[in-house]
Amino acid sequence: MIHLSTFSIVACDIKSQTWGVAVASKFPAAGAVVPWARANSGAIATQSLANTSFGPQGLSLMTGGLSAEETLARLLADDEERATRQIGIVDSRGASATFTGKSCLEWAGGLNAPGYAIQGNILAGAEVVRQMEHAFVETKGELPERLFASLLAGDQAGGDRRGRQSAALYVVKPKGGYGGFNDRWMDYRVDDHINPVPRLGELLELHRLYFGKSPSSERISLNDGKAVKDIQKIMKKLGYYTLNNGKYDDSTREAFRRFIDNENFEERANPDEGWIDGPVFDYLLKKFK
Repeated sequence: MIHLSTFSIVACDIKSQTWGVAVASKFPAAGAVVPWARANSGAIATQSLANTSFGPQGLSLMTGGLSAEETLARLLADDEERATRQIGIVDSRGASATFTGKSCLEWAGGLNAPGYAIQGNILAGAEVVRQMEHAFVETKGELPERLFASLLAGDQAGGDRRGRQSAALYVVKPKGGYGGFNDRWMDYRVDDHINPVPRLGELLELHRLYFGKSPSSERISLNDGKAVKDIQKIMKKLGYYTLNNGKYDDSTREAFRRFIDNENFEERANPDEGWIDGPVFDYLLKKFK
């Protein structure tokens, strides 16, 4: 098998009941192999000569009540190739564990503390995981932002010494998925890219844009002549509307409704009340300038 040269962080935020993994690698589609997570159970990264069975097996063990350390010991106990494995685990209570087999290619190693485990192989050096830890601990905000900050710090510290190719962010929370039907809150992957970690950051920004919420103070009123003219100009360019009269009249409202629905921003604008969230307004101006 090809070595999955990788740096990753598994972490949780018990207060918000979120668990997740961020990973980058000089390997295509690392997000299809490394990250595993289940709400109220834990998160796992399996890499190097990755044993992908460690993902589902480990989550089942933690669901059954085993700690991160106990799960790690159980997974490795019957693995004859344990020396080639690298694993990071965080459990439902925030306890963590990391393991680097003696046959993992240098630089290889990891560190862990309550709430997170960071590990990597074929890295530029130990500074990669140290910078990842510093960024995770010092960054404020929700777990996805902290995971990404850690991954970016590792990338900027040299990351995988062979280069860059893929990155992924996978975060779960109870009923966090679309419609609340599963726990998959965020599942973003860059499978093949010259600069995958920054590209992953762009996808995280898009998630905030489509699924975030702004305070009412950031809403842009379409009763403002300049704002509605800007929207009319965009809609005219895209074929939704033919006028640019600066008035939020009935025809503008209906065109705006179709436009917002097609752009998937129906939760961030209200055609009937005549407003749009400021960040979305700015994004549309930039996208369709």
